[in-house]
Amino acid sequence: MKSGFHHRHNFSSGETLAKALADRVAADLNSAIAHNGQAVLALSGGSTPRRFLTLLSERDVDWPQVTLTLVDERWVPATHERSNEKLVRDFLMKGVAAMATFVSLYCDTSTPDQGLERISANLPDQIDIAILGMGPDGHTASFFPNGDNLEAAIDLGNTQSVISMRAEDAGEPRMTLTLSKLLGANHLYLHIEGREKADVLAKAFDEGPTNDVPVRSFINQTRRPLEIFWAP
Repeated sequence: MKSGFHHRHNFSSGETLAKALADRVAADLNSAIAHNGQAVLALSGGSTPRRFLTLLSERDVDWPQVTLTLVDERWVPATHERSNEKLVRDFLMKGVAAMATFVSLYCDTSTPDQGLERISANLPDQIDIAILGMGPDGHTASFFPNGDNLEAAIDLGNTQSVISMRAEDAGEPRMTLTLSKLLGANHLYLHIEGREKADVLAKAFDEGPTNDVPVRSFINQTRRPLEIFWAP
């Protein structure tokens, strides 16, 4: 097993993890605002981040100076139950945090490929903080095993910010930030919960093809330390 370019923080429960991650991200946002006058935070969907997003919405942050976007998005409107944008708007963008700006990874074209140029043009140049999740198949962002654009998505020579992705287990077509875009973030977190995901992550630290466990693409790089927040 590789030591990896990472730091791991283990918590006794999802509640204590969510609080610690909310505190850390709020501090990162405030630091970026102090230095640059603004901050950009890229978030992930799924059920795992809900508690964290709710707690983050209550933190003392200069929210009007924050731009929110996503690590990846299903190609569905923001009103759809499976929309990651809907998740962020429902759980984070409430109270004072509703004053943040949201940059969508979806637009009203029939395919993500048709919307690629528009989405790319709207994205902030720099991401300050990116928070990844991980599925039981080892996918992170929309880097799915056997994804049709996986090779291009994780190619560090690829300077695109976003790329479309289709995979058998992905459901809808997706739009995802690329590995090079995500590694440009100043702070990179992986938020996972449960024994099953701990086992998948352990597998990712073993040698093997990235396609088998795509989260491996973040472990095998040396550009940006990956901070892992895990709870059972």
